[in-house]
Amino acid sequence: MDKNTETLDIKNLLGRRIKEFRIKKGYTQEFLAEKIGIGQRNLSKIECGTNFVTSETLAKILMVLDVEAHELFKFNHNNDKEILKQELLKAISSDQIDIELMYKFYETIK
Repeated sequence: MDKNTETLDIKNLLGRRIKEFRIKKGYTQEFLAEKIGIGQRNLSKIECGTNFVTSETLAKILMVLDVEAHELFKFNHNNDKEILKQELLKAISSDQIDIELMYKFYETIK
């Protein structure tokens, strides 16, 4: 799927973001579905991009997950991480950085 097509798939992108925030909060689908007043199967379909969320349900999701609407619709948040990862891998493979120092840094932050 090319980038232009992907940006048009709001249903799928929004569903993935809802799932991402749900998991960050440590909530199960069952828990979130109960809190927002829908069935777990319906929430699953929303997260998979099969069904689109209603405005009422979206408002409840925002409240329960304690996120701002703009955060939920920020779909390119992982793109920067992917670029950074590629840069790090390139630097490591070409011996541009001290691998031992990098590993020590990794050990302190993990």
